[in-house]
Amino acid sequence: MRRSPILILGLAAGLAASALAFAHGASGAGEPAAVAAATRTVEVEMYDADGKMGFRPDRLEVARGAVVKFVVHNGGATTHEFVVGDAAENAAHKRMMEQMPDMRHNDANARTLEAGASTTLAWRFSHKGEFEFACLLPGHYEAGMHGVVVVK
Repeated sequence: MRRSPILILGLAAGLAASALAFAHGASGAGEPAAVAAATRTVEVEMYDADGKMGFRPDRLEVARGAVVKFVVHNGGATTHEFVVGDAAENAAHKRMMEQMPDMRHNDANARTLEAGASTTLAWRFSHKGEFEFACLLPGHYEAGMHGVVVVK
């Protein structure tokens, strides 16, 4: 069966647009916000020790429409990511990171932090549901580096 070059280009363009939208912050979990608009500040510590990786805290509950200022510190010994998204977005991004493990982020919803580094980002949770923050570097999610945000 022969595939139309136009169909293939159209599919490729759609995938690229989806990836670009995600990389710049568009998400099922909400949208980027100004730090000054924050209604809540949450300090998040990344850790890796004794074969375990994770975030403290690893669960948050917020009201729909809340703007959360995340102050994220990598207290671990290796590089980590902090990515806000819904489960499907994070799963797709995780697959992409498996293909490009050296990719680094400084986007509205995704930051790469070297050991000892810190960053701040603000996010408006505009939809009810359960969303994730995660490290999607290969093997990190499986080692426990993911948390949940419950938006009520």
